[in-house]
Amino acid sequence: MDSVPATQEPDRVALSGPPPSLGALFMAFARMSLAGFGGVLVFARRAIVEQHRWLTADEFNETFALCHFLPGPNIVNLSMVFGARLRGIAGGVAAFAGLLLPPTLIMTVLAIAYARFGDIEVLRRILAGISCAAVGLLVAVVFRMMTPLLRRMEAVALILMLGVFLAIGVLRLPLQAVLLVAIPVSIGATFLLRRKVAV
Repeated sequence: MDSVPATQEPDRVALSGPPPSLGALFMAFARMSLAGFGGVLVFARRAIVEQHRWLTADEFNETFALCHFLPGPNIVNLSMVFGARLRGIAGGVAAFAGLLLPPTLIMTVLAIAYARFGDIEVLRRILAGISCAAVGLLVAVVFRMMTPLLRRMEAVALILMLGVFLAIGVLRLPLQAVLLVAIPVSIGATFLLRRKVAV
């Protein structure tokens, strides 16, 4: 496999190589979950796309988009879909277990400690600072995920993205109603564009 410079993300080139073992999937997602203060998505994308190069940036966006429309937490859906994509059902279970087992154990211990010491003012200030950092991490990963779309400058994709943002973020329309319109429109637009290119 040709080496990809560290500063350049693979966008359209399919990444090759043997799929990771079940142990490697478990450990990768365990590291993501343990590093994922403020949200695992930032670290999941970095590990999957940039570090291990298991998916291209476009493939990650497509997989995450699918997980975003499934019920349940997005990152949990991503672990199952991604693991199953590479190693079948066993891979999905390995990635799922790696994602949830370590933080579940840690949060159980912290919950016990918080029940006893949660009223301390210093602890409240620390938690407020952590929440600010979490917002910054989320904004950063959104911009990273937008890079492939902006690089291709596909007008239809950018219009759909802006439309969904305005509908949910500005107009405060119900998420379910927006998705009922946005999903078929985006699928239809993609189908028509690819058909036009093929012709």
